[in-house]
Amino acid sequence: MNRHRSIVTASLVLALAGCASTAPTAKPAATGPMKPMTGPSTAQLAEANLASASASLVSGKLSLAPMGGGVHVTGQIGGFDPGSSHGFHIHEKGDCSAADASSAGGHFNPTGKMHGRSMQGAHHAGDSDNIVADANGVAKINTHILGVSLGGGAGNDIAGRAFVVHAASDDYTSQPAGNAGARVACGVIRVVR
Repeated sequence: MNRHRSIVTASLVLALAGCASTAPTAKPAATGPMKPMTGPSTAQLAEANLASASASLVSGKLSLAPMGGGVHVTGQIGGFDPGSSHGFHIHEKGDCSAADASSAGGHFNPTGKMHGRSMQGAHHAGDSDNIVADANGVAKINTHILGVSLGGGAGNDIAGRAFVVHAASDDYTSQPAGNAGARVACGVIRVVR
């Protein structure tokens, strides 16, 4: 009887093993440590040299420094029609290699908010007010972007991302990017100290 039970048990084990999938089970991908969403800036100064995109003549240079719960941006961007207004955003990728700057991806938006106007309700971390060219076609930049950091690798860190200037004004309401038109200049944010 014991011998018969052993044979039945062995047969049952083999039968069940034959029904089991032989494909290895996939292990979850290692995601690494999660980046904190916000963090202090570790860099003192960064710059972005904006080069023309989409066959425009727009270019410029920006300086960035951590200040008052965000990053302060100064500089000049030229090559615009006099008096024209343009969307001005931080985009998610530090890649300006595409001729139309599409390689910079969408607006920097680590918290998944709707597009809007900076400092006025919900908006992307990379949203900023429109810039306006003077009578010589030059926009002087002096703006503050709250809620972002410079260096340190937190989720709100803008180092290594890109500034993008658009052909038209941002309407601050159209989703996902304010209907600001073509990307006419792009520059990667690089920490210099």
